[in-house]
Amino acid sequence: MTRTVPAPAVERRLRLLSCNVLAGASVQRYSEYVTRSLNAVLPGRSKIDNLDRLAALLPQFDVIGLQEVDAGSLRSGFLNQTRYLAEAAGMPYWSHQPNRPVAKLSHTANGLISRIEPSAVFDYPLPGHGRGALLVRFGDGAQALALVIAHLSLRAITRARQLGFIAEILQDHPHAVLMGDLNTEIDSAEMRQLFARTQLQPPMQPTPTFPSWRPRRALDHIIASPTVTLEKVWTLPQAFSDHLALAAEIRLPPDRAPAKGAPE
Repeated sequence: MTRTVPAPAVERRLRLLSCNVLAGASVQRYSEYVTRSLNAVLPGRSKIDNLDRLAALLPQFDVIGLQEVDAGSLRSGFLNQTRYLAEAAGMPYWSHQPNRPVAKLSHTANGLISRIEPSAVFDYPLPGHGRGALLVRFGDGAQALALVIAHLSLRAITRARQLGFIAEILQDHPHAVLMGDLNTEIDSAEMRQLFARTQLQPPMQPTPTFPSWRPRRALDHIIASPTVTLEKVWTLPQAFSDHLALAAEIRLPPDRAPAKGAPE
């Protein structure tokens, strides 16, 4: 009698990218926050060129989280920048979360771009004014991978409340990743509180991302629960805003690995 031995399940790796795009603007020194202040509220060819440079790199990744992307206002030429990047990169799935409309001048948002179809996307306003988080779920049930994209406040007391809220929405998701511009170092009091309340773990070594022209501070993070292995973390050498884009490769156990590529 011949017994068939099932082939071992194959572990899957996903490449993630977190990028604060500053609505397409490029800053190369602190003085340009003043000298190029009009660039923050006016559209321009340079912003499209900057987005095109970023879009050319996106096909290297499976899931991209965007912060400070414009949802369609004067400063972007009324262009939904998340959709533009997804279409320019040939990525099949995108979603966005508008947060801070300022008349018709600006409309800041978080964005998701993915080559994998999410099973669900949830839009959560965060405590404080004009901040939000996207909870993206790949797969179903207890084995689903939950990925949160967030852009947190500049004020520590508000960040602590926002991270407390994120801890609550992740409490039912044992396999989780948090990524985004968290505006704080990994060893801050509010981040220590997050690690105490969730299964998320700090990285072995923080990766400086700010300012992009001379990165000294690790303000952007990709952190994961113990069941999601962080294989490596790095920054893209090209600067697309005042933050460097942060990339990571993660390994998922086979029982919850989402299939790569868009379904037929």
